[in-house]
Parts: sequence; structure tokens; C-alpha cells
Amino acid sequence: MASRLLLLFLLIVQALGAAAQGGGVRGRVTDATSKEALPGVSVLIAGTTTGTSSGNAGEFSITGLKPGTYKVVLSSIGYEAMPARTVEIGSDVVDLGTIGLAQTTVMAGEVVVSASRRPEKLTEAPATIDLITAKQIDELPSFNVGELLARQKGVDYIRTGVLGTGINVRGFNSAFNPKNLQMNDARLSTLIATGLPLGPLTSVVKEDIERIEVVLGPSAALYGPNAHNGLVNTISKDPRRSAGTTVALGLGNQSVFSGRFRHAQVINSKLAFKVTGEYTRGVDFPYVDTVYYNNTAFASPAVPATPTTPAIPAKTGQFHAAPEIDLDRTFKSLHGEAALYYSLTDKADIILSYGGNQSSFLAQTNAGRNQIKDWSVQYLHARYVSPRWFAQVYNTWSKTADTYAINQRTQNYLSFKDAGFGEDEARSRSFTEQWFGKTTTAGVALQRGAVFKDASRRVNGEVQYNNTFGIFNLVVGTQYQRDMAFSEHTYLFDRDGDIVINQIGLYTQGELTLPSHFKLIAAARADQHDRYGFNFIPKGGVVWSLNDQNLRLTYGQGIAAPTILNLDGYLFGGLLLGNGQGFTLSDGTVIDKLKVETIKTVEIGYKGKVTPKFFIDANAYYNRSQNFLSPSINIATNGRKVVKRGDTPMSQVIPGTPETGAATVLTYVNFGQVDTYGADFGFSYFLSSSLSLALNYSWFGFKLDHDDLKNDGNKDGKVQDEIDLPINTPKHKGSLALNYSGKKFFGSIFTRYVQAYDFYSGINVAAAANPTLGVKENARYGRTWNYGPLGGFTTVDLSAGYRVNSYLTASAQVVNLFDTKMREFVASPFIGRLYSAELKVMLPALGSK
Repeated sequence: MASRLLLLFLLIVQALGAAAQGGGVRGRVTDATSKEALPGVSVLIAGTTTGTSSGNAGEFSITGLKPGTYKVVLSSIGYEAMPARTVEIGSDVVDLGTIGLAQTTVMAGEVVVSASRRPEKLTEAPATIDLITAKQIDELPSFNVGELLARQKGVDYIRTGVLGTGINVRGFNSAFNPKNLQMNDARLSTLIATGLPLGPLTSVVKEDIERIEVVLGPSAALYGPNAHNGLVNTISKDPRRSAGTTVALGLGNQSVFSGRFRHAQVINSKLAFKVTGEYTRGVDFPYVDTVYYNNTAFASPAVPATPTTPAIPAKTGQFHAAPEIDLDRTFKSLHGEAALYYSLTDKADIILSYGGNQSSFLAQTNAGRNQIKDWSVQYLHARYVSPRWFAQVYNTWSKTADTYAINQRTQNYLSFKDAGFGEDEARSRSFTEQWFGKTTTAGVALQRGAVFKDASRRVNGEVQYNNTFGIFNLVVGTQYQRDMAFSEHTYLFDRDGDIVINQIGLYTQGELTLPSHFKLIAAARADQHDRYGFNFIPKGGVVWSLNDQNLRLTYGQGIAAPTILNLDGYLFGGLLLGNGQGFTLSDGTVIDKLKVETIKTVEIGYKGKVTPKFFIDANAYYNRSQNFLSPSINIATNGRKVVKRGDTPMSQVIPGTPETGAATVLTYVNFGQVDTYGADFGFSYFLSSSLSLALNYSWFGFKLDHDDLKNDGNKDGKVQDEIDLPINTPKHKGSLALNYSGKKFFGSIFTRYVQAYDFYSGINVAAAANPTLGVKENARYGRTWNYGPLGGFTTVDLSAGYRVNSYLTASAQVVNLFDTKMREFVASPFIGRLYSAELKVMLPALGSK
């Protein structure tokens, strides 16, 4: 019934926008430099509901206008928004001729889509948005586009090696962080069971990226769960606006080789396609994440007292250190995409696309590193795009059979070796079992699986409508998602087959234009999830905009939903269990099942072109976060045992568990409240049309109530910043860049500063000495080696390139020019100097001159 009412409402809305017969305007839009036609340009009659977009040849036509004076507004992503053109309309159609749009330089004129799910000028968007343009991507002499994220304000950029890069926004980073939503062409770019960003498993090729928009702060009202701290939206190129063939070859130290291609072709006025591909390989920096383990040959269970003998306490064994077994530092990735664009009309397209990736590399987790072995992620995607309607459906599937947890497999292997097993048997059994015993005959093998298999799938669908009614703009949509996770019981509780979870969301945003250049914004989302129920997520704000100046005050909420792993994890033979059902302890204590983590944010911001050459983007924010999702903790403490998971006895949950319960269960819980606050500043100044300076700075702080035991994450009876609510974010960070982009030469000098900061995540610790916690630098702490805090460095990158002609470009760069000793993440090497060089050939479209 609700869906029928929504459909009826949308049909009425669409009917209200129908125009009467009368005069009109027409014209053609081209790129001011290349003179090529620009399809998809938004053409709007200001102050009315009437608008259109340019067709494949750049042409547009608006009719049905009554006689009078009108203002025509043109805008397109990647181009300067033109001033409104005043036109006198009579009974005829006025021909505006050919209109050239200039590609943007100073960011104020740029058009973005991520803040409101529709095109709008950057200076009118109700959020802080960092923008990486196609030009910046084209001039990067590296296969790794993630390196450009280091140049954005307000983000914590981290590098885990030659291949691995990533970001976090506004605190609470971890080695297993799904709180920043990542999307490619409106499609989720995350793993199904863990919710983690695809990262090296993405199928996107550098040469096909039109832009990357990074939205800071909660975006859940429009994008749903896990747009908690921010959103990274990658948008690919339209083949009709970028026809031609590009081939790129790159080389670098660490045995890096990258070969990439992109071909886009317009077949006729209705049909166009593109295809991309990439093969990249290399060897990561030398580093061994030492495994500290209990030698189980010296372990023994507790023996209760008898009338004639005293009780004997359990022995947990002796701590030993060992290198990771069979460590493979080689990374390789084969991936690509293909897309077909079909124009139903000049203003409506159907887009069909496929993408796939198969990769091997090292990945960081809260329990050491994973050896990713031939993991593949593929998708099929269908979209309908028109000025008013957007609809999509896509299917994502993931496959791996040989990936394993290096730390756990190493412990398993050593347990067999210590007991006297042969090398071959110890290696083969290390994938699934751990030996508890002193000899090959006096002991028992327990299931401690290190292998992760995955055959998960996800289906998504979405319908969205937008329209403008005079001074009111409306966006309304609905989304559906069905996750089908399956690990063959290697890391999920899926003995009986797929774990199936459905969720549906309804979202809307309204913008009301007021006198004196003010705009009111209200957005809301309602989500229904099979496992954590109903959630309502509001957002609101007021924006003042005039002449590329913008002031805004916004309030927003976000949620971080527990992942399937958090809910239904079954790792290392049941040592770690998901908390989707809750637990009961032997003393009757009930551990509640997980619920969503929430964040509420108030933000004030300014962005604008202060002078024709000077652009400022600044914000200050205050967050309140509640119900944190903890790292894995042992809930069987103080002599208590875990007797039930939900209503199921632990003896049935983990076969072999005594009826009295499990003595050790690691799981996830909700806890705590903390306030965080900060400010981000970005300054861009164009010394000339080719030379610019960019300065970014961010500050971050927090406030934690140490007297509130709800903040006691590890349940030890006291609240400690580092252990219970690890912020894992530097207080100060900044960057400075000098960029040059001329007709022939281009290059940049980039320097980045990150203040030293402590990082605690699972078994991983990178922190300054702390006598209270017993932490020492350059020493073992628990099951990891503490090299000291992360950050605490200033680094310089240098790049340069030359356009030999319109077909050939050569470029090179050095990352970490002075080979600064810097460690950016836990379970990761110190990042050394990286060299790369690239040769790119760009051939024009077939049939073009």
C-alpha cells in the first residue's frame, strides 16, 4: 500500500511539472577548448520547474514558455557554471547558438553530485566536499590513484605499503574499519560480509575516472548505513564525452609494473561503449609482523582439588616469538570493466556494465595480517538515467578459497612443530588445526581454522526521483539490499548455507529557496533491517549562497551498522563469535546483542571564491558518538563462563565445549559515549592560470567521561582513553602543494605533516611509552611489537611530466623524496622512497580528425 501511494505521489509530482504550449529556447553546448559536443548538460529556466539536458550532439530545446523575460542556466560536472543568460521569449523558439563551457580551474565553479544526490555547484553544496578531478588523476605518474587522497583536507590518509592506501574521516580509525562508505558510479564498493572498502579489489582503472568526491561527516540520511563518518564517491567517464583509446605503461622500484588501457567509442547517435583493463604487480616493502604465541606444549588444564591434593592452576604456556610462515610480499591485480550506453531518447539512457578483479596481496586486520590469495570480486550493473528519474539494479559476488590469516596459521604450525611433528605435516595441518600437547601422542588437535573462504553475493536496487517546483527542490528515493554471505563455515556461522539479510530504505531531501540568498535543507531516511530493526536518520541545515560564496550550518546523524562478520562471525574454530544473538554467562549475566552505533554532528562551514584567484573551504564540527562497536573482547572474565549464544547452549555452538560453558569467547559489544570536535581548513591560490598553491590543515580533539563505566570497553573496571575508546587520529595534520599544469609541462611539489599519535586496534599497538598500561616503545606488548607511535613525520613528494604531443605523455614521480622513516599504520612496514615513471599514449576516437 505504501509503495502504491509513493508511486501515485511521484506521478502527480511529474504531472505538475508539465509545461504549457508557447515559445522557447534551443541551442548546442560544446567544450570551449576542444569544441566537442557536451551531452548531459543541465539547462534550467531559473525560477521555474522547467528544464532539460543536452542530447548526444550537445543540442537542447525547451518549449512551452509563455512570452516574457527568462534566465537560462547551464551547468555540467567538471565545468564552470556559467552566469545565467537573459532571454526575451515571444511566440517563437529563440536560438542561442553554440555555447562553450570552460573546464573548471578554481574549484568554486565545479559541479558536484554527492552532497545532495543531484548536480549542484560546489559552493552551494550543504557539506564539506574534497574533489579530485580528472585532470589531477591524469597528471598523477602512478597506477595508485589512492595517493591523491593524501592531498585532501580533513582526512586521515594512511599507506600500508606499495599497494595499500586508505583514508578515515574524523576519528576512530582501526585496522578493520567499515565506517566510511565507498561507492563507484552509485554502486556500493564494499565487501559483502565484512563491509570493508574493496581497496585493491576494485575493478576501476585510473584512466576511466572522471572525478572522486570525498564528503566529510555523516551522509547516512541519503546514502544509508555506514556513511557514518564520510563518503568516497568515484565517478567514471561517459564514453560519449571521452571517446578514444588510451594505453599506459608504468614502472617503479619494488619491482612495480603496471599496464593499463581504455577504449571508448561512439557507434552512432544511440549507442556507445567503453572497455578498460589493468594488470599491476610488485613486491611490498620488507617487513615481518612477528607472531607472539603461547607454546602449547607447556600448557595444561586446571586440576581441581581433592581431599588429599591441592588444586593445580591452569598453565597457559610460554610466550615465544616467530616470523610469519610462508610470507609472500608479492602483490598482483588483474581487473577491468566494460559498459554499454544506449540512448532511449536525447535525455534518457540505459547503461549496462560489468567489472571484475582478481588480486593477491597482504591485508591488515585486528589480529595480524591476512594473505589474500586470488580473491575475486565481480559485478553486473544496470542503470536508467534521465533528468528526473534514476533507477539501478546490480549484483555483486565475491570468491576466494585460499586466503588465510597469517598470524593464526603461524601459531597452528608452531604448535605442531613444538610437539615434534614433521615439517610437511605441520604445514598441511596448520591451515585448519592447532595442537595442544607436549608430544605427537600426548595431546589433542583442536579446530583453529586459519583459512578464509568466501562465496558471498549481494543484490541491490534503487529508484530515485527529483524535481524543482518554483523555489522548492525535491529528491525522493528508495533502496533495497539483499546480502547472501557464505564462507563454508570458515569465518561465518553458516553451517546451514547462506546467511541472508534484507534491508530496505526510503530517503528524501527537500530544499526551499528563501529571499536574501538563503536555502533551507531537510533530509530524512527510514531504514528497516532484518537484524537490527528500524532506524530513522534525519539531517537539516540552512545555507547562504551568493556569488560563489557559501555559509552553512547543518545538523546530521549517521549510523555504523554491525557487519555480517560482527553479527555472525565464527573464526578460529569458534574462538571468536559474532554477537547477533547475545550471550548468557554462567552467573546469569546477559550480554545484549549488537545494535547500531550512532553519531550526531553539528557543523558550520564556509567556502567561496574570495577573489578570482583565491578559494577557501573551512569548517568546524562537533560530534557525539554512542554505542561504539567494540573490537573483539573476551566476555568470559572473572571466572565466569559463556553458557549460551542466544538460546543455544555453547556445547552446540562449538562442538566439544563442556556443558559448563566456554572459558574463552571473543566477541563484539556496544559501549560508551564520547564527544569529538575539530576543524578543517583548505586554501587554494592561483598564481597564474597554470600555477597554484594549495594549503590544508586539520585539528581534532575529544572529550571522554572517565567516571562513566559504560565507557569501559574491555570491562576491567576503569576507563582508559587508549584501551577503551581508542581515537586513533592525529591531533594536527597538514599539507602544502605547489602545482603547475601548462600546455606541455606539468608537475607538483607536495609536502605532508602528520603529528605523532597512538594507535590501538585489536592485538595491534603503535604507541608512546605509557607506564600505566605497561607500554614500552620498541618492545613487545601483548601479542605485537610496539615500534612507537604512528605519524610524527614530514614527507615530500615530487612529480613532473611532459606532453610530447597530443598523443604522447611522459611523467615520473618520487614519493617520500628524502626517504623519511615513517610508519603510517599498524601491522605494516615503514614506508620508504618510491619511484615511478609512466608513459601514456592517447589516440583520438575513430573517425575523428
